[in-house]
Amino acid sequence: MVKEEQGLTVKKSQDISEWYTQVIQKAELAEYTGVSGCMIFRPRVFAIWEKLTAFFDAEIKKLGVKNAYFPLFIPEALLKKESEHVEGFAPEVAWVTQGGHTPLSERLAVRPTSETIMYDAFAKWIQSYRDLPLKINQWVNVVRWEFKHPVPFLRSREFLWQEGHTVFAKKADAETEVLNILELYKRVFEEMLALPVIKGRKSENEKFAGADYSTSVETLTPSGKAVQAATSHHLGQRFAKSFGISFLDEKGDKSLPFQNSWGFSTRSIGAMILYHGDDKGVVIPPRVAPLHVVVVPIMFDDTKEKVVKKAHELGSKLEKAGVSVFVDDRDHYTPGWKFNEWELKGVCLRVELGPRDLDKKQAVVVRRDTGKKDFVQLDELVKFVQDQLELMQKDMFKRAQQFLAENNVHAKSWKEFEKGIKDKKLVYTPWCCTADCAEHIKTQTEGAKCLNLPFDAPKAEGKCVKCDKPAVATALFAKSY
Repeated sequence: MVKEEQGLTVKKSQDISEWYTQVIQKAELAEYTGVSGCMIFRPRVFAIWEKLTAFFDAEIKKLGVKNAYFPLFIPEALLKKESEHVEGFAPEVAWVTQGGHTPLSERLAVRPTSETIMYDAFAKWIQSYRDLPLKINQWVNVVRWEFKHPVPFLRSREFLWQEGHTVFAKKADAETEVLNILELYKRVFEEMLALPVIKGRKSENEKFAGADYSTSVETLTPSGKAVQAATSHHLGQRFAKSFGISFLDEKGDKSLPFQNSWGFSTRSIGAMILYHGDDKGVVIPPRVAPLHVVVVPIMFDDTKEKVVKKAHELGSKLEKAGVSVFVDDRDHYTPGWKFNEWELKGVCLRVELGPRDLDKKQAVVVRRDTGKKDFVQLDELVKFVQDQLELMQKDMFKRAQQFLAENNVHAKSWKEFEKGIKDKKLVYTPWCCTADCAEHIKTQTEGAKCLNLPFDAPKAEGKCVKCDKPAVATALFAKSY
């Protein structure tokens, strides 16, 4: 039998940090290792990542993007080719200085991002306007070593992501793609993970190192901290100049192309866990769930055989209908223990089947997100399950939208701003968008920063919420991971 501490020992509302630590381990999502910030992605969580990657990969291929792979190790000379870029990443880079017992002649950076090594190759591949646009993506791991207190998924030293890198002859085409990709990221979070996000442009002090400008999708979690869900950057011609990327245009003149880079990572899974989980464990939206249904036969000695047989028949019918199913016919655990285990692991629906249910030709179906219990005729079960999975996906998104709507404020004064941050809300406010002011706000609020300048925010009027300078935009502030 499993020990009593298998379940969660803390409520999400009481200590969300401890709840999060427990749920990722006890729901078999991740495991810590001996290297701080580097964790094991267990099969159940990797299945979620696979569903996200499958969705996004199919969508970017419709846009003409092709997958490739570039090396993990980046020579120091390449990393230093673009000064603003390397300066921005310098505190995060892990270096290899020795191979075996032999010191290396040049330090090798462990990939923090791949602009430099990819653009060195792009300079060789691009000669003519006929070589454009070039659209490359890779699914890889990256390492960033800049912090002291890792948070699994949300702030780890090694994580998984995709990074898209594209090159265009015309600036307008590049800028169009920036927003198209940002909208695609919005779909990933809202349609797959049931997480509402806010699109906007990054402030100058928060943009990607070396970019002309950056855009992002942001969200707030029930911990009161925001998560940068994904970013899409317009790099302009800066990297083309640094790496010697040029092409002959249709008139035969030498020109510099315009570049973009964009990415989202396994941080998305951490946001999902925080958003949807409850005191029983993790709750996983059906479109990314590793397991949709668990069928639990209620077994007694005299009826066990026929109940288990029927449970497997139902499981087979559901699988043929495209529903992932596990029939839990383990006889060394009680039904109640199984219910708790599968609730902890976030299985979308539980189907209970006992001898009395067989007599009535019905099953009991319980939804993980609401606990709602329905008695369903067996010949209607497949359709009912399919409908409930779709309804659960929509309901989870609606609840998340409601949470976001209830946890943002509009602050016109510094007093209102401070209260909004203290109350762990998203704060919309008029802002001057200067680096000095951003630093003052961060210091006086113990960490609040501009997430982005939302596209759909009202036009800023009057003075900056913090200083006497004119407000140039309505900014979105919060503390973040």
